[in-house]
Amino acid sequence: MARRDLNIAITPELLLRAYSMGLFPMAESADDPDLFWVEPEVRGVIPLDTFHIPRRLARTMRRNPFEIRYDTAFSEVMRACAASVPGRRTTWINDTILELYGSLHRLGHAHSVEAWRDGRLVGGLYGVSLRRAFFGESMFSRETDSSKICLVHLVERLRARGYTLLDTQFTTEHLKTFGAIDVPRDDYNDLLAEALDGPDLPFP
Repeated sequence: MARRDLNIAITPELLLRAYSMGLFPMAESADDPDLFWVEPEVRGVIPLDTFHIPRRLARTMRRNPFEIRYDTAFSEVMRACAASVPGRRTTWINDTILELYGSLHRLGHAHSVEAWRDGRLVGGLYGVSLRRAFFGESMFSRETDSSKICLVHLVERLRARGYTLLDTQFTTEHLKTFGAIDVPRDDYNDLLAEALDGPDLPFP
């Protein structure tokens, strides 16, 4: 994984420019105020045309356990993704990232998919949209399958709107159950160039 330390102040406009070049920012921890650019040698991608819903999850979805909303609690989703939970005591989401992506949300370039039950936010994810690409950032779950169901709804929306790229940054065993694959940097750059060759598409 290539890392480039930041030596300039980052702005929302610069952040979008970085995404268009295959870069994204991270922090060492929530308490570290500094950011650095990341450019993975192998990138995680979920091909939208081969997205797979595991059979057990499909059965759960038929019961409609959650109300799915979009962009109604973006800041709350980000903070839930940044919170310490069992098995993940540290996070790369610091206050600078919270502020930057909040600005992108107000500009219409960052979005959340949310699972609600009885008026409570119980799961969700957020990411960045740029032309025909969506860059998934993080997800959280307070009830079983809530973030997974948000991912399914995200893919359905991206397909319906005409997006061509769903970037997951890295692959995990969890994401591989949905069809996530590892893509070498050069191949990823080709996918990104194709996705950026077009207008900004609506999301919410």
